[in-house]
Parts: sequence; C-alpha cells; structure tokens
Amino acid sequence: MASGIAITKSSLFHLRHLRPPRWLRSRIGRLIFLGNFAGLAILVAGALLLTEMRAQLIQAKIDSLTIQGEVVGNVLAETATVGDPEPQLLDQRARAVLQRLLLPTATRVRVYTIDGDLVADSSVLSDRIIERELPDIAARQEQPPLAQRLGQAAENVSLAFWRPDFNRVEEHQRAAAGERVAGQRRGENNERVVSVSLPIQRVQAVVGVLTLEAGDVEAILWRERAAMIPFFFAALFVALATSALLALTIAAPLRRLAAAADSLRRTGATRLSLPTERKRRDEIGELAQSLERMTGALADRIDGNERFAADVMHEIKNPLTSIRSAVETISNVRDDEPRKKLLSIIQADVRRLDRMITDIARASFLEAETARGGVAPLDLGRLLADIAETYAMTRRESEAAVMFKAPAPADAIVMGQDGPLGQVFRNLIDNAKSFSPAGGVVTVSVAMERRREGKVVRAEVTDQGPGIRPEHLENIFTRFYTDRPQGAAFGSNSGLGLSIARQIVESHKGRIWAENIPGVAHEQRLGARLIVELPAVG
Repeated sequence: MASGIAITKSSLFHLRHLRPPRWLRSRIGRLIFLGNFAGLAILVAGALLLTEMRAQLIQAKIDSLTIQGEVVGNVLAETATVGDPEPQLLDQRARAVLQRLLLPTATRVRVYTIDGDLVADSSVLSDRIIERELPDIAARQEQPPLAQRLGQAAENVSLAFWRPDFNRVEEHQRAAAGERVAGQRRGENNERVVSVSLPIQRVQAVVGVLTLEAGDVEAILWRERAAMIPFFFAALFVALATSALLALTIAAPLRRLAAAADSLRRTGATRLSLPTERKRRDEIGELAQSLERMTGALADRIDGNERFAADVMHEIKNPLTSIRSAVETISNVRDDEPRKKLLSIIQADVRRLDRMITDIARASFLEAETARGGVAPLDLGRLLADIAETYAMTRRESEAAVMFKAPAPADAIVMGQDGPLGQVFRNLIDNAKSFSPAGGVVTVSVAMERRREGKVVRAEVTDQGPGIRPEHLENIFTRFYTDRPQGAAFGSNSGLGLSIARQIVESHKGRIWAENIPGVAHEQRLGARLIVELPAVG
C-alpha cells in the first residue's frame, strides 16, 4: 500500500511538472492553433447543427405525408362515413380501412373524432413484427460508436434550442376547423416528428381528423452526419498539422531570434549570428538577415568609433607633446629670437588643436545627424548652385574663385539630407581652394548619367592646383591624412574633411573618389577632380 501511494505521488509530481512544447508556449503559436481550430469548429458546428439538408428533408416529408393524407382521407370519406344531411364517422370501418392500407413503415397514421377521441392508430392495427438480433451481453456494456455519439450530441444540442411549430392539441383543433396543418412538433418521447393533419370531410362537413407523422427525419440526418465524420477527422488532422507546422516554422524561429537578441544584450557582443534562420527563403530568413546586417552595421560603427578615438588620441598627443616641449624649453631660453620661434610653434600647435577639435566635433555631429535618418528628395543642382553663390559672395581677393557650371539638369534629384550633403561639398570646395593658386578657379558641376543599375547624379569639384600624387589618390580619404604642398600653413588642415565626406556619401548609398586632370606632357597634372555619384530618384 505504501509503495502504491509513493508511485501515485510520483506520478502526480511528474504530471504537475509537464509543460507544453516551447513553440506552443509562444503567444503566436497559441494564436495559430486557436485560429485554425476556431475555423474548424465553426465548420463542424455548421455542418452538424445548421445544415440546409434538415429543412429540405422536412419539407420533402411534409409533401409526402400530405399526398398520403389526401389519399387516405378520400378513402375514409368515401368508405367510413355515413349520414345525410348530418354525416358521421364510423369507427369500425375507419379501423378496417386503416388496417388494409399499405402504408410506409416509418409513417404513423391516426384517426380522431372531432372531439379529439382516438378512433384508429396504424401502429396498433398493424400486424407487422419488427425483428432484430439481440446484442451480446458483453457488447451491451460497450459505448456506442463515436459517430453515433457525435450525432446524438448534435441532436441533443439542436433539440435544446428548437421550438416546435405547434402541439398536438393545437394541431387537432385547427384540423377540426377545416384547416390543413403541417409542420414539426414533439412526439410522445419528446423527439422531433414531422406531422400533417387534414380534416376528414363528407361533402362540406368535417367528421374527423386524419394525422400522419414521421419520426425518421433525425435518423436520416444522423446517417448523413455519420458519413461526414471521416471528413471532419481529415479536416481536424489537416488543421492540427498546419498549426504545428506554422508554429514550428514561425513561432519557434521568432523565439530563437528573440533569445539571440537577449543573449547579445547580456553578453555584450556586437554581432548577431543566425546561420539556421538566415538560410530560410521566406520572411523569417529576411528578418534574420536584416538583424545580422543591422548588428553588423552597429558593430562596424562601434569599431569605427574605437579606431576614430585611437586616431584622435594619437593626433592630439603630437601637438600636445610639441606644446609641452616648447613650454619646458622656453623658460630656459634668454634670447628673443629663439623665444619668438618657440612661441610661434606653440601658437601653430594651438591652432592645429583648435582646428582638429572643431573638425572632430563637426564629424561627430554629422555622424549623429546621418544616423538619425530623415532623408527626403533633394535637388542637388540647386544645392550646389546655392553653395557656390555663398562662396562667391564671401570670397577674398587672395582666394580662388568658386564657379558653378550652369545649367544644372532639372532631374538631378537624390534622396538625402540637406545638412550632411551640403557639408560634403563644402569640404570638397574648401579642399580644392586650399590647393588652388591665388586667382585660380574651383569649378562645381552636376550631370546625369545612366548606368546599368539605374540613373545616377554625378557632381564634380575641380581645382587648378598641383594635383594628387597617383599613389595617394585613395589615401587622401583616410582620417587625419594630409599631403600639403610646400609653403602651406602648418595646422590649417586637420585631415578630416575628405574622410567625413566619404562617410556621408557612403551613408547615402553613393561613392566618392579622386582623379587627376592630365596635361600634355608626361606625368603633367593640371589639377585634381573630386567626383561624387549618388543614385537618382525615379
């Protein structure tokens, strides 16, 4: 007894800790199951309870009973009534006529007097004996078939909400008044029966009431329901399989994506790897790829910020070291000339630091503005024309002139941000001016070009300077890189302008590069050209 109790408690313990699969604990998984099975339940309920077959079968029964009733009523009126001018129904003849008629087994015929007394009943007068084998004693204890139980349950539900058309007393009274009555009512065992009552008339006088009823409607419907049971189980299996498939292919991968994102947050990692979900060729696979690209972009930005911080530390450390060395030395110098030279070095390094900090702050601001998004259609030709006009209005005599090459294409529209793209071309123009000689010209132009991948807007900034050494055409876009000509003011450039320009252009799905303008002689350069290409709208 003790061991039995222990086993029972252990079983209860395990049952209490049984949990559904992970994909079924998901809210989406539950919604998938509920949605599929709700539709199936409505289908089953409609087929079992609200079938059109019931109405058609009942009407067919009414028509059949009416025809039979008219025949039986005419026979009774001719053979079982006597008397003129006050006819009456002869009970013995009525019973004899009803006994001789060959009526369907499922049809019960009754004859009543006008007062409601029963004269004849086909179920009593019939000599037919219904024979059937008795079930085995062991089989009596077994449950009826599932189809029968489902059909009976459906009938019980339908009878619970069903209201009969009339009762037997009302039916008899209306027929005794000369009216034909047809419809449904409750039988002796509270079952549904289809009943038709007709007056038995001799000439115009009503001498009795003939009632025909059929109770086999539900049996026919039950057989039809039983035939539909295999289809219900097939639909149930399909709904179960579909729900499980959807839950496994949608809810479970989404849970894995969420778990991977949570793991990324907890561990402090920067890149999300979802090899299984990424291989899928559906929206889940696209979502996994998008998450990987998004985390990859964030990781690249973090790595870039780390490299930028390291570069800034290195670049700031050089002028600080120079300033510290000059400050330490100047206290020991007595001559004015060396002191002035040391002071000029300190001033140049301070200007260099100021320029560098300003450009770093500007780069951070532009990066934040670019990351916030908010792109809109932008007329690049108008933007460059306005920038060139601003340079022309603020030009000094010793500076190179900035000229916009008009007219600009009317369809030079790109998706971008006004502020960052404006800063790109201001950086390019400033760089070109710094290399151009006094009295030189910096030319800005815009053109449309058609490529295999679509239309692009091509903007060029051209100077008349010494050009760029071929090995440095790519290096000039590196952060803090400068390749200044001899005589250029020390510390006037931080080396961030072109790096910032490339970062902004690439964030706008474009590209930027540098070219030299070749001269007539070998390796002669007539200036440099900085080119920006951005995808056009439309």
